[in-house]
Amino acid sequence: MKIIINAHIISMDGPDYENGYIKIDGKTIHSLGNMDDINIQPDDYDAIYDVEGAMALPGFIDAHCHVGLWEEGAGAEGDDGNEDSDPITPQLRAIDAINPFDLAFSEALSAGVTTAVTGPGSANVIGGQFAAVKTAGSYVDEMVIKAPVAMKAALGENPKSVYGGKKQAPSTRMATASLLREALFEAKEYVSRMDEYEKNKDGDRPEPDFKMEALAPVIRGELPLKIHAHRADDIATAIRIGEEFGVKFSLEHCTEGHLILPLLAKKNLPVMLGPTLGGRTKPELKNLSFAIYKAFEDAGIPFAIITDHPEIPLSRLYLCASLACQSGLSPKTALAAITINAAVNIGLDKQIGSLTQGKDADIVIHDGELFSLDAKIKAVFVNGMQKV
Repeated sequence: MKIIINAHIISMDGPDYENGYIKIDGKTIHSLGNMDDINIQPDDYDAIYDVEGAMALPGFIDAHCHVGLWEEGAGAEGDDGNEDSDPITPQLRAIDAINPFDLAFSEALSAGVTTAVTGPGSANVIGGQFAAVKTAGSYVDEMVIKAPVAMKAALGENPKSVYGGKKQAPSTRMATASLLREALFEAKEYVSRMDEYEKNKDGDRPEPDFKMEALAPVIRGELPLKIHAHRADDIATAIRIGEEFGVKFSLEHCTEGHLILPLLAKKNLPVMLGPTLGGRTKPELKNLSFAIYKAFEDAGIPFAIITDHPEIPLSRLYLCASLACQSGLSPKTALAAITINAAVNIGLDKQIGSLTQGKDADIVIHDGELFSLDAKIKAVFVNGMQKV
């Protein structure tokens, strides 16, 4: 058993403690409470960490990035995020491309990011399977929290520009939507045939299809689509197609979401906002603004803040939340956007996202005013082990 003492604990889904303790049992949080309620005997603990009044926060979570698939300083050799040879590639898996020794992991860990949801880019209409991983580890299998955690899909500018340049579909938004519908329709038919065979065992078993097997969990509601959509019209298309097939899905980037807030408030979908700390490098980013975060907060729509690494370095997730606060977002909402809201949006809130008994002991020791630009990360724990 280990214990963190004299911490200002912000739990995110339970009581906070001005001066508290956190007991760690193996990889998980054993208990937490007020220092006045505990009598510490040094022989009872393998390690005692006195943080001297610093904040204890849940480990930060980036709910959408591509870390480990576009490696720092590696050029083409480390570029494994877009298999732009086929617009429909659901069978591709992030875990087969992630390099744990990418420097971005250690830099993010030092900045308090303990979980990254990473996967293929947006060149393809369906790009492949995302994974949720811890940022500490020597090989991907020990880092994985859940894989797959989502299936990547993309609308808008990226697929049409990649394949339009190759003189093949999709070269328009119509074709992008059509290809996504076609893949989901084929997967639905595939699942129906397989289910019918398993139920009755009549005739020959349907011929297996690697792509359709990868999409089957989406059709069955077991795996959400993670749909890249910046423009308001693309966001509406994502909603239209998701509802048409009755699948679970989240809205990724949502750069023009502030233009259709009543629709998003009505639909109550998981929303990932960002990256915002960057230039308007393509037409669909013309309305990019930090003001979007305050607009979503005022509309009562929960969201996660994302970096889309390498668009914005994963280590700058906290900075992105800080700048959102400078643009009017409340610190409470900003912290939720990189902790509990991110965990809820990726379906892992029973394991990560808050300082709660039984959850993973992913803890950030933070010195200074929350979201001030001179704040310091003093220590980071992942699965109960101090890594920074």
